[in-house]
Amino acid sequence: MLRPVLFGTLCLFVSACLAESPAVTAPPEPDGMTQLFNGEDLTGWDGDSRLWSVRDGVIHGETTKEVSTKGNTFLIWKDEVADFELRLSFRCTASNNSGIQYRSQRVKTDEQAVNQWVLRGYQHEIRNEEDLPNVPGFIYDEKGSRGRICLVGEKAVWNKDGKKVIGEPLISKEEFKELMKVDQWNDVVIIAKGNHLQHFLNGRLILDFTDNHPEKSFSKGFLGLQLHAGAPMWAEFKNVRLQNL
Repeated sequence: MLRPVLFGTLCLFVSACLAESPAVTAPPEPDGMTQLFNGEDLTGWDGDSRLWSVRDGVIHGETTKEVSTKGNTFLIWKDEVADFELRLSFRCTASNNSGIQYRSQRVKTDEQAVNQWVLRGYQHEIRNEEDLPNVPGFIYDEKGSRGRICLVGEKAVWNKDGKKVIGEPLISKEEFKELMKVDQWNDVVIIAKGNHLQHFLNGRLILDFTDNHPEKSFSKGFLGLQLHAGAPMWAEFKNVRLQNL
């Protein structure tokens, strides 16, 4: 027979284990992914040449007080995507934020675009921060009405009547601080299959979202890398590769 104290301790341990969601890791990289960046120039990409360049073999985007952007601006890949797996690495300054746009529509100048490289759609937030919730990885509705659609740590569904978060958090604030590499390169995997979207950071699932909204979800569109309006900033990207699913 277990002593009462020992039995109580065991129950607390089992309860704690059951309450925690097991970490989900990114799937192995599939063979034959297409490289979207050749490491030498921006062939296949369209953006403001004042702001985007290639430095030391990586995509470098930067705004300064002298060379800025009116509104958020994007470096846009030439082809649309629907279901896909995207892998890349990023690093950026802490003075502003960036993003990875996907399944997005180009906003034309006759639709009041503030520059020639504006996108509307899902955005994987890019930040140089480690304290939840203002961290890289959440889904933002760029040029849309839903704001922060799904936060890091959430498994959620958005139906016509709104959003519902399901189950326990995918990652705790303490675990995220360990996972995120401030001031260093971080690896991103985005998998989009139908209306199911998953974001991985440095090999771990940090967000799982199903978008069932009949009018506001996106099934296909462009990829883009963001420079945010406002405070001067820089963001860099490398090893950008894609597989259509």
